[in-house]
Amino acid sequence: MKQGISTINLRPFRPGDVRLAHVLSSDLKWPHRPEDWQFALSLGEGVVAERDGKVLGTALSWQWGADYATIGLVIVAPELQGQRIGNRMMQALLDRLGARHVLLHATQAGRGLYERLGFVAMGEVCQHQGMLERSPQPHRREGDHLRPLEEDDIESLIALDARATGMLRTELLRRAFAEDRTVVLERGGQTAGFAVLRRYGRGQAIGPVAAPDLEAASLLISDCCRHVDGFLRVDVHADGGLSQWLQTQGLPCVGGGTVMVRGRVFERGPARGGWVVFTQAIG
Repeated sequence: MKQGISTINLRPFRPGDVRLAHVLSSDLKWPHRPEDWQFALSLGEGVVAERDGKVLGTALSWQWGADYATIGLVIVAPELQGQRIGNRMMQALLDRLGARHVLLHATQAGRGLYERLGFVAMGEVCQHQGMLERSPQPHRREGDHLRPLEEDDIESLIALDARATGMLRTELLRRAFAEDRTVVLERGGQTAGFAVLRRYGRGQAIGPVAAPDLEAASLLISDCCRHVDGFLRVDVHADGGLSQWLQTQGLPCVGGGTVMVRGRVFERGPARGGWVVFTQAIG
């Protein structure tokens, strides 16, 4: 007899669940390493769906500032799909988040669930990845200057990211700046953008990238690419022209996701200076 939904227990996601969560994501061919799961959990909280001690579903959320949050790493084991487990986990997270405005990146399979929970589509993200065969050739603008991150940059870069994403992500960025490689763009003597290169998934990833225009974004990404030693992933907003530029540089788009918001729909992406997301899970 098939076991039903009544046998599934929801409980808080604990650090000890990372190993089994990684098994779940690996079964779906998601690229996350255990370290990626640990990083995500250290910044947020979540729930797991379990049966007889076996983790069969996950969902995590992250709170940014007083008003905003993101949700990601929503996974349901194939044998439980169609039993509303995803709905139960999502509702548990949304109940905790209360009146916050919530953003997520939806797969095609998950979009219907999120629409039923009140999320609306507001854009697309393109997932570019592969092995770089040559150094990208950026658009160039006279007067743009790149340099390494300095301690005095941190607050201004957090402000740039907040303007680009609509969310104040202080702890996420402080962690990224401390652990990964960050390059800063100066224009006219002023700090105007930045990009982070970090270990992630099958190799390395670039993101977030905040920049005033396409020329600056491509320059920052090109500089990061000089330090890539294998597989590279970059998740970019579909509008603004950066996705097309990456295609011409030999980094193809292999998929993507739909940007969805529940609550206040806030402008983000290239129009606000945001070109590349941190991850599709965290936002």
